[in-house]
Amino acid sequence: MAAAAAGSDLLVVRLPSPSAEDPLHHDKKKLLEARKLSCTFQVPISSSPVDACKLLDQMIHAARVAHMDELELYFAGGDDYGPFSARNELESLNLLLKTINTLLVAANDGAKGVLQLLVDEIVVRLRSVGLTDKLQMALQTENHEIEDSLLKWGEQHGVKSKLQIAFFEGAGRGMLASEDLGVGDIALEIPESLIISEELLCQSDMFLALKDVNSISTETMLLLWSMRERHNPSSMFKMFFETLPSNFNTGLSFGIDALAALEGTLLFDELMQARQHLRQQYDELFPMLSTKFPEIFKQDIFSWDNFLWACELWYSNSMMVVLSSGKLTTCLIPVAGLMNHSVTPHILNYGRVDQATKSLKFPLSRPCEAGAQCFLSYGKHPGSHLITFYGFLPREDNPYDVIPLDLDTSVHEEDGTAQSVSTSVTTHMVRGTWLCRSRGPPTYGLPPPLLSHLRAALNCDHNESTPEADIKENDRMVLETLVSIFTPMLEGLGEADDYNRESASWDVVLALDYKDLQRRIISSIVTSCGSGLAMLDS
Repeated sequence: MAAAAAGSDLLVVRLPSPSAEDPLHHDKKKLLEARKLSCTFQVPISSSPVDACKLLDQMIHAARVAHMDELELYFAGGDDYGPFSARNELESLNLLLKTINTLLVAANDGAKGVLQLLVDEIVVRLRSVGLTDKLQMALQTENHEIEDSLLKWGEQHGVKSKLQIAFFEGAGRGMLASEDLGVGDIALEIPESLIISEELLCQSDMFLALKDVNSISTETMLLLWSMRERHNPSSMFKMFFETLPSNFNTGLSFGIDALAALEGTLLFDELMQARQHLRQQYDELFPMLSTKFPEIFKQDIFSWDNFLWACELWYSNSMMVVLSSGKLTTCLIPVAGLMNHSVTPHILNYGRVDQATKSLKFPLSRPCEAGAQCFLSYGKHPGSHLITFYGFLPREDNPYDVIPLDLDTSVHEEDGTAQSVSTSVTTHMVRGTWLCRSRGPPTYGLPPPLLSHLRAALNCDHNESTPEADIKENDRMVLETLVSIFTPMLEGLGEADDYNRESASWDVVLALDYKDLQRRIISSIVTSCGSGLAMLDS
C-alpha cells in the first residue's frame, strides 16, 4: 500500500493494485479495466463534501475489487459495483481508513480538512455495515456464574477483555461490549501461554507415547489430549473444560428424525459421510491405544461418546493461528470461543500472535456499541458447513450459501464480456437471486459464468454483431434449460412442512430450517428464470 501527497493543491491516494501472486490477479485486473477503475486517485484539498464523497465512492469501488474472493468474482456481473459481502466491505473500508489516516498524520493544515472528512465518512460507512440485520438476538436472563468464573480465571492469567458474557435466545452463550468500541480497538487479548496448541501437546507424556505411531496426526493427538485433560483435576485448563457444554449440538449429533428430514439434500450426504469418517477413525484408534498404553488411554475416558464430544469441541471452537514461532496451527482459545459468528462480524482478522506482546489480539473492523453483542467471523462458510460443525444457521442472508451444480465443464467457454471469471473456474453454482442487484438481461439475476457455460454448451453464444432477435432466442434457450434443471430439484424438496417447531427437538428444527433455505434458493432461481422469460415475451 502506498499513499502520498503531491503538490500544494492535490493529494494523491494510492491503493495497492491486485498482487501478481494473487491467483485471482488476472480476473481482478480485468474487472478494474472493464469498469474504468484506477488504484490511484487525485483529491483536491479544496474538495467540497459532495465531491470528496464521490471520490471516496470510486476508491471504495476499486478497493472492493481488490478484496474480492473467487465466489464474489463468480457472481459479480453487469453494473453491480457492490457491496459484494460484509467481509469484502469491511476489508475495503478498513484499507481505505488505514490509507487515509496514514496521509492525515503527515498532512499540512491545508490538507487535513478534506482528509478528516474522508475519515469521518469511512467510519460512518463502517457503522452502517450490519445495520440492515433486523434479526437481532434477544438477550436471555440466565445465571452465567460459571462463564464469569472463566473470564476471571482468564484475567488472572493475563487475559484483557472489553467484553462481558451473556446468553442469547437461539444462540446460547455470547459476548457483549462492556463499553463503546471503535475500529481498531482491541476487544479481547489472550496471552499465548493460554492457547491450547500442539506446542502444549509436545510437553505431555501422551505425545511421547504417540509420536512414533505413524498413522496419528498432530490434530488427532490434540483431540485425544483434550479428552484426557477434560477429566484431569489438576489441569491448568480445568476451568476452561468445566465451562464447556456437555453437548455441542452440532450436525454430527443429529438424530434419526433430523436426518430423515434432510433426506434428498446435500447436507444429508455430508453428515452421513462425516459421521462415518469419525466412527472409522475411532475404531482405528480404539481399543488399540488402550491395549498398547493402558495407563494413558483409559477405556472409561476414551469412549465413543467422549471422542465425538472432543471432535465437536475442536470443530466448533478451534481457530487457525500463527504462533510467535511462525507456525500456523489449529488451536483452542479459552474465552475467545464464547463469541458467536455473524455474516456481518465486528472482528474479522485475528489469526496471528503479536510478536511484541506474545498475545493474540482481536481488533474490531467495525464499531460496536456498549451493550451490543460483539461478533466474530468463523470464516467464509455456507450454512451446511455451519450446521455440520457448529450447529447453527446464520439469521442473516449468507452470500456463501451456494448450491454447486454437477455440469459437464469440458465444453470450451469463451465469454467475451470483461466481467467474466477466467476459465480456470471449473465448478458452477447458484445462490439466492435476491442477492443480485441486476434482475434483467443479460444476467437475469444469475451468475454470468454459468450463463456463459450454458450458452457455449447449447451452441447459442452471441456477440456485438448478433441480431437482437437471435440474442433473445438464445437467452430463451438458456433460461428454459435452467428451468428444466431446477424445477425437479424444487419438487424433490417437497412442500414446506407444517411442523410444530416449538415442540420439535433442536436438531429437527435446524434440519427443517436448512431445507427451507434450500427451497428458498432454488425457488428464487426458478422465479428469476420465469421473470426473464416473461421479459423476453413482452
